[in-house]
Amino acid sequence: MPNLGPLELGIILLIVILVFGAGKLPELGGAVGKTLKEFRQATKDIEEVKTTVEDSVSLEPSSKKEASVKSESTGKKVAS
Repeated sequence: MPNLGPLELGIILLIVILVFGAGKLPELGGAVGKTLKEFRQATKDIEEVKTTVEDSVSLEPSSKKEASVKSESTGKKVAS
């Protein structure tokens, strides 16, 4: 994807002003800002869930291993 320079951004801004009108730009900017805020929050929530799942998955094998060691040492079966 090519880089956008100041001239290209100016042309895009001019087209946006012509299409939406100067009066709608603050409203449009607010909507874009809210969308970005919600997107960042959703991304953060997904990362938190991912970390929680990874932590719980990494804990499960060790607890099963400990249960099998306990059952071997005592001769009793341990429910996992």
